[in-house]
Amino acid sequence: MTVLQAIGLTRVYRTPAGDVHAVRGVDLEVGAGELVAIRGRSGAGKSTLLTMLGGLDQPSAGRVEVDGTDLYGPEGAAMLGTRVASVFQGFGLVPILSAAENVEMPLRIRRADPGERARRVSEALTAVGLADHTAQRPAELSGGQQQRVAIARALVADPAVLLADEPTGQLDSETGAQIMTLIARLVHERGTAAVVATHDPAMLARADRVLELHDGRLRAPAVR
Repeated sequence: MTVLQAIGLTRVYRTPAGDVHAVRGVDLEVGAGELVAIRGRSGAGKSTLLTMLGGLDQPSAGRVEVDGTDLYGPEGAAMLGTRVASVFQGFGLVPILSAAENVEMPLRIRRADPGERARRVSEALTAVGLADHTAQRPAELSGGQQQRVAIARALVADPAVLLADEPTGQLDSETGAQIMTLIARLVHERGTAAVVATHDPAMLARADRVLELHDGRLRAPAVR
């Protein structure tokens, strides 16, 4: 079943030097429990594509649908942070909040009751192997642990779609491989539709499909 669909997705930036075509007519379908990796050179448009898929950058043309609903339509805003979640290379954690408080944020946005929040946060941190680090702030955690908190935060509200932009970019190869294994396992277990932009061979090896973005155009599955 298709969960995430991009149709003719295009992004053009207007500059004094002329138009920059970052993404050109991308069509993409991702099913429940499917992990799609997108690779490409720096400047190919990967980050731009992911921000549009995540509802964070209005396309110049085309549309994004999650469970058949237009992400940029009147009902789309309600999906951000709940039905659609993102993980970034820079972790994006709030420094003054504990691991548990960072993970709890999407549930507060959703106005879940305190009992449900506590249960879900505990389950999410356990799922990423940080049950014993709930009270620690980001500065007290390693890079790999911080990314695990970011993954727990992204998945705590059971989103339909998970997007990750170079999630191992700041990690050593061993820690990066652990994070990629974790993402793949959780996506498959939870039936989440996931798109990951990456250069990491560990991530490419764990993906169900590998696609390549070249000059803003999405190519047929690349040879691994």
